[in-house]
Amino acid sequence: MFDRLKADIRTALTKDPAATSAMEVALTYPGLHAIWAYRVAHWLWANDRALLARLISHVARFLTGVEIHPAAEIGERVFIDHGMGIVIGETAEIGDDVLLYHGVTLGGTSMRREKRHPTVKDGATIGADASIMGPITVGENASVGAGAVVVDDVTPDTTVVGNPAEPVGAAGVASPNPDPIIADG
Repeated sequence: MFDRLKADIRTALTKDPAATSAMEVALTYPGLHAIWAYRVAHWLWANDRALLARLISHVARFLTGVEIHPAAEIGERVFIDHGMGIVIGETAEIGDDVLLYHGVTLGGTSMRREKRHPTVKDGATIGADASIMGPITVGENASVGAGAVVVDDVTPDTTVVGNPAEPVGAAGVASPNPDPIIADG
């Protein structure tokens, strides 16, 4: 258990250039606290303690601004940067080494009891305020731009932007935020 906590702290130190120490990360990173609370709630959910799991999830949301359903599946070394406003639905699946920025929604599009939330594969990055809706897949090492609305699968190693999200460089889609140094020659 302590190895997992240390790995979470190392992940934050690696993925956040503003992080200055392990102690700072452990004490002040709400995304990390949300993941830790999720793990407790998920264990309770898996062991037929649904009400207690939902209560822990509810308290964690109040304290961190991050809402993670205890039935969601979240892998190792997932880092939630800034956290506030994140929603991860009941049937969402998140792989290992995923980076989520504030305001991300992994939302459902069905009222039926079925797979209705996204799957985010290993190594993906989801930008601030992106909405990924329905039982779609964001492939390995894919990136979703800030504010994107994703309603179709994203292939591995692809960056998508816009509403609806389109691959960067596809017909009619400009590259977001070009590097001004490169653009000036």
